[in-house]
Amino acid sequence: MKQLINSLIIFVLFAATSTAGNYNGFKVSVYTRAYEVEKMKDLHWLDSTWNIIASQVKVDKIYLETHRDLLIVPDATLEQAKKFFREKGIEVGGGITYTINESNSFETFCYSNPEHRKTVQEIAEHTARHFDDFILDDFFFTSCKSDIEIKAKGAKSWTQYRTELMTEAGLNLVIKPAKKVNPKVKVIIKYPNWYDHFQGLGFNLDTGPKIFDGVWSGTETRDPSSAQHLQNYLSYNIIRYFDNLRPGFNFGGWVDSGGSGMGMDRYAEQLWLTFFAKAPEMALFAYNQLIGVRLNPDIHRTAWQGQGTSFDYDEMMKPVNLNGQTVAPTTLARVAGYTFEKINPIISKLGNPVGIKSYKPFHALGEDFLQNYFGMIGLPMDMHSEFPADRKVVLLTEQAKYDAGIIAKIKEQLVKGNDVVITSGLLKAIPEKIADIAELRAGDLKALVNDFGMFGKSSKDILIPQVLYQTNDAWDILSAGRPLAGGVSGYPMLLRAPYSKGNLYVMTIPDDFGNLYDLPQGVLNGFRQVLSKDFDIRIDAPAKVSLFLYDNGVFIVESFLDTPVTIKIHARENVKKISELLTGAELEMQPDNSTPFMRRFRPDDKNNVFRVTLPPHSFKVFTK
Repeated sequence: MKQLINSLIIFVLFAATSTAGNYNGFKVSVYTRAYEVEKMKDLHWLDSTWNIIASQVKVDKIYLETHRDLLIVPDATLEQAKKFFREKGIEVGGGITYTINESNSFETFCYSNPEHRKTVQEIAEHTARHFDDFILDDFFFTSCKSDIEIKAKGAKSWTQYRTELMTEAGLNLVIKPAKKVNPKVKVIIKYPNWYDHFQGLGFNLDTGPKIFDGVWSGTETRDPSSAQHLQNYLSYNIIRYFDNLRPGFNFGGWVDSGGSGMGMDRYAEQLWLTFFAKAPEMALFAYNQLIGVRLNPDIHRTAWQGQGTSFDYDEMMKPVNLNGQTVAPTTLARVAGYTFEKINPIISKLGNPVGIKSYKPFHALGEDFLQNYFGMIGLPMDMHSEFPADRKVVLLTEQAKYDAGIIAKIKEQLVKGNDVVITSGLLKAIPEKIADIAELRAGDLKALVNDFGMFGKSSKDILIPQVLYQTNDAWDILSAGRPLAGGVSGYPMLLRAPYSKGNLYVMTIPDDFGNLYDLPQGVLNGFRQVLSKDFDIRIDAPAKVSLFLYDNGVFIVESFLDTPVTIKIHARENVKKISELLTGAELEMQPDNSTPFMRRFRPDDKNNVFRVTLPPHSFKVFTK
């Protein structure tokens, strides 16, 4: 017995030391492309470039890529690089990017082509010989439409063909061959940020998280106005979504320098949002960017600096002492290092993230990436691939139409006395099915609105679908017109249809999702009030202010606005005190001036109200 106890003590001590890193509650790693790994055959180049990184950010692990664009790094170079980093106390893993020519629209392999299949397998085996874990970067998908692929596809849709093909290729060309060479190896797939379109290129979120040893999440949102149009909130939301696919096997987030031209605040935001979602590790992409993106105040110092922002460019530029040497910040690496130091006291104090559960069936399309817009209007999101059956409120977008049994699930939720909020997009997609609950319609008719009555006016005209209903069978809670007050027409923005002991709500979504940010604060508060039944906290704020909730009573509010903003925090009446997590400073309680009209639908919603001011592009952490 004594021997067993001693063995357990040794195991615990080993586990503690083996997971200890430079930060509290998270690790930081650097991903290195094959181009830079190949250069590591020159030890002088390796030592001098690594010194640029290590003198500005603390790193726990490095991933050395073995292949990209048909460049395969030789054995000797890989072993030399591994030795170099291990001698410096850095963990080492591997990586593969399965591209033929990244500059040619990310040209991928053709996985029905025998020659390509042979090369793919050889690369996996080569990598497994050198590493006990390796990551497949973004491109383990296929966009190939060669004659071979067209013939192999046959009568199947491209989605069906490619999801089946890439599941087979993952197993037979990568995982099994790698594990045959190295039985200890863990093969991890990194999924990019465009999750709503995965199935069209062969990423299969139904099978992938199960057959691979883990996943990584692309949390890079860059400039939301660029090609992908991804909203800032995705850096948080995607971690939660992928973690829900297979809890405990989402190993980290992944951010590159994209968007830093908007100011380094944008880069820092992506890093801390990833950790707000409780990602265990951050991979900085990539080695070349950390040494090559030079700091330039004309580009990287934003106009709102100097206002006590969470990311302080001037403070970041002060000389830093890491690894026994004092240096002046020079590259992107210092922005990362400063950001991690800033959030280091916070992350380990966060509980498990919670949010409004939204159901997205596998391979579903419709109202693409809408949940990220919701996150940007103060609705904390929690996306799931199974219908949530344990919440007072479930949120369904058009994607729910892919579930043939969705109406039965909605009814079951309502009969329990709970609510379901659907978007106008889902109503338009399956009106005949929804009619079994309430006879509602959302067809092709549109309305141009800017007036929301007692809930405010927008500064621009907004195009919305006309949601139609049977008078007295459903109730228009929030209306819009042009004008509404003294006008001739009104159209629902939020509609309530009672059913059994619950309520079906329809939330009208503007044709341009970005117009959600133009809705008056009063309208956003109506959405928040209906959708927040499961939580003690919600916010009263304009758009582009987000709320992050945790199961231990901690919560974060963050502003993505370019100017300071004062918001209200609404807490259930049992919450008598809210204080800042790190300082202990208490917020002053304010009178609750909520619109009485909305309380007709939430009689239980009695609140204590607290006020807080957020600097631009900044967050504050509270506990109740």
